[in-house]
Amino acid sequence: MKFLARAVLSLMLALAPVHVHAQGDDKTVMVRSDDPEMTTAIEQARASLDDFLALSEAPPPGTDKFKLKVMIVDGDATEHFWVIPFKRTASGFAGILANEPEIVQNVVYGQYIEFSRDDISDWGYIRDGHQVGSYT
Repeated sequence: MKFLARAVLSLMLALAPVHVHAQGDDKTVMVRSDDPEMTTAIEQARASLDDFLALSEAPPPGTDKFKLKVMIVDGDATEHFWVIPFKRTASGFAGILANEPEIVQNVVYGQYIEFSRDDISDWGYIRDGHQVGSYT
């Protein structure tokens, strides 16, 4: 039985290697690592990351719930998680995972993690009650 479960999990990982995690009312979705829409969304988020980080360090009135989405790799598996709250550190960033892992097994919900800028795949915050960012 364990062999069958491992075989099914291996097949799932091979067919859907990137897992984008839900947060709040978001739905969890699985996409291939070469999905063009997801690639474009991540590129957009990364292109505007500096502006977001500057805003998060001096939040104007009416803004809150600043968050980063980071990529976690565990062997051949990759999963993206929201990190809330987060902070800059001397070597990059750190924060708390805000989602339950469904694919990777090297992290847990609520874990404090450290990560680099290269691990960031998205960002978001609330402005006047509306979501900003969250490209993925």
